Amino acid sequence: MSEIAGELARVRGAFAQPTLTLLHQRQAPVVITIFRAAFGRNNKPIPTARLHAQVEEHLASIRLSGESEVPTGSGKDLCQRWMRGQWLVRSLDEAGHEVYTLTSHAQQALELVKNLARDRATLSEHRIATILGTVRRFNSEANPDRTARVTILNAEIARLQAERDRLVDGAEVVSATEDYMHEGFTELLSLVSALPSDFARVEERFAVIRGEILAAFRAEDRPAGEVIDDYLSRADSLMNATHEGRAFEGAFALLRDDALVTQLREDLTALLEHPIADGILSDADRAELRGTVRLVRDGLDRVLAQRSRVTATLKDYIVSHDVARDRELEQTLRQVEAELMTWMATTGPRAVLDVALLPARAGVEHLRERFYDPADDVLPERITTADPGDGPSVSLAAVMAQGGPQLTSLRQRLEASLTSLLPAGSLGELFDGFEPSLRRPVEIFGLLHLAADREWEAEEAVEVFGAVRPDGSRRIFSVPRLPLPDPDRPESETRA
Repeated sequence: MSEIAGELARVRGAFAQPTLTLLHQRQAPVVITIFRAAFGRNNKPIPTARLHAQVEEHLASIRLSGESEVPTGSGKDLCQRWMRGQWLVRSLDEAGHEVYTLTSHAQQALELVKNLARDRATLSEHRIATILGTVRRFNSEANPDRTARVTILNAEIARLQAERDRLVDGAEVVSATEDYMHEGFTELLSLVSALPSDFARVEERFAVIRGEILAAFRAEDRPAGEVIDDYLSRADSLMNATHEGRAFEGAFALLRDDALVTQLREDLTALLEHPIADGILSDADRAELRGTVRLVRDGLDRVLAQRSRVTATLKDYIVSHDVARDRELEQTLRQVEAELMTWMATTGPRAVLDVALLPARAGVEHLRERFYDPADDVLPERITTADPGDGPSVSLAAVMAQGGPQLTSLRQRLEASLTSLLPAGSLGELFDGFEPSLRRPVEIFGLLHLAADREWEAEEAVEVFGAVRPDGSRRIFSVPRLPLPDPDRPESETRA
């Protein structure tokens, strides 16, 4: 294969990666926009039903803006399509609920778009100084010559000592230029934005290892101890031999050192409070830099949770599978061996016996759902006839006193009042003139019922009804005042 053909094969392999397949499609701007709006920069897990609804809402808003290249289908269909494209992954959270997260490929695509959306960094003094400083520090840590390392450290100490003495003596503090600060913030944001995809790659590696371990356990073509040893060696190589693993170990060491975390927070605060920072950083950039420590903690938590799932898989297999099932299989094989020895003791060497590999199924037409219960055949206790004389004596008057309104008596009293020479002015005045037996609280409802049948209208003012209970106690009720019609005026004029 020629050199150009080999380069073409490598380029084709790069374009086959999910990161470039996401960016290479016609609807990539819409998909990237939805991912950025839904997951943000922290890639927090989103419940499946909520993401389905968010995708449909975002697509509706994009269609209203006039965009024509919009994916078709429901939110659930699109999420499943994106899972097949290796841009989304569905898993279970700590509470056992299904959630979506972005894969490292999708986060890498979002990071690339975000970097392209920023102002492109150009050649500057800050970039050259960063390269020189990185090369110098790298050489001081990797140079095998002891004398060279000491020379480099002495030169750095002398430079820092001279700068310190100059500032102590009151020399002018050289302020950083706006271009220098802009270049520094751009590089810092680029480094911070790459952290989520790095953590996601480590998390996905552990997920792949977990799936392979489960497949090896189910296949049972290797001993369990060999599978566990293989996992331990792969986990160790993942942390030490890969770029993502080393980044994870470095971040984990950073968070375990409280002094380094405090120093990182103080340095970020000082940079954000720089006078030039207001004109360079947007609110989103400030929030991204201010949440760097939290971003690292969230990524570490997700990686540790995925590693804990792998450990839990091993524990479940060792505790339940090996101890329970293998012991049961061993006992079964021993029983088969004992029965075989018994059979061989009574037969010849050329005896043949047909043995079914699997036991035959038992044919049962119907299984009883309930079985005989002697308690169902116990007769109930006989009903004894009560003596009528044992019951309490109740008078008719007492029963009527506890009943409803006496509509017949109330109607007679109401009609008598309307035809009398001195009729009552309202229902309240009429009620107050009744004897105690007709002034029970329930009789108030009876009078209101009769008034409603006659379509009399009440006033806004209220009047007091003094009711008397059958036991002689008194109760006061406030009822809207309902005047009685004048018997000398026609009914139509009264209503008017």
